Amino acid sequence: MKSVLLIGQSNMAGRGYLHEVTPIYNENIFMLRNGRWQMMTEPIHFDRSVAGVGPAASFAQAWCSVNKNEQIGLIPCAEGGSSIDEWNREGSLFRHAISEAKFAMETSELIAILWHQGESDSYSEKYKNYYQKLHALVNSFRKELDVSEIPFIVGGLGDYLGKSGFGKSSVEYDLINQELHKYAENNSNCYFVTGEKLNPNPDGIHINAESQRRFGIRYFEAYQAKSNVDRPLDNEAEMVKIYCEKEHTIAEKRYRALEQFTLGKSSIDEVMKFLK
Repeated sequence: MKSVLLIGQSNMAGRGYLHEVTPIYNENIFMLRNGRWQMMTEPIHFDRSVAGVGPAASFAQAWCSVNKNEQIGLIPCAEGGSSIDEWNREGSLFRHAISEAKFAMETSELIAILWHQGESDSYSEKYKNYYQKLHALVNSFRKELDVSEIPFIVGGLGDYLGKSGFGKSSVEYDLINQELHKYAENNSNCYFVTGEKLNPNPDGIHINAESQRRFGIRYFEAYQAKSNVDRPLDNEAEMVKIYCEKEHTIAEKRYRALEQFTLGKSSIDEVMKFLK
């Protein structure tokens, strides 16, 4: 099985509203939880009780569409509200992510690290030191995990920031984006994914569920093409439908039926249809 490490802050963890998009169930996509690989269901992260849709599910679904009958596991380690300083080598977030990744690597091959962070550093000229801090972070992850050439994919901040709600304070988001893009341009196996034309939740800071689906496709495009994604992809909405709204297998239908029953959203009769 292949695996992908997910790090950064809340827009990697996901705050998109679950009810706004078609759920993704795929028996070849797993998530690491309690030391075990479980079939993926969203939210993938549980850094907060409000965790929801992030970019990882559609990334994994797109990966599976290209890598038929192979399996991929997601390693959720993002932390809402975290600054880049909190991801330093000595900090708990870094050490936790390393621990989870090493555990996952006992049964999988790590193929990429996905990073989305910066809203918490988009003010008070923090962008001036962002490049150096990101450089130290990338090198630390690669060295500690012994994956010197692993693709490190950085997501740009949304261009809706600095305008409303909680996002109003992120006035230097574009300067952070410039540092992210510059870093990807200057370093091997690092790729930038634009956050242009993504839409927020009403809070003005978190990417909404529909846009997270498109964002995950952009992340996959950067991974697959080994190049930056500097602008929104053509026909993104159609690509999401192709990748993410497929017919479910019996195993996937059974998993969802059990989940819905356990949540009190369906009857025992609905579950029994898939258990006979």
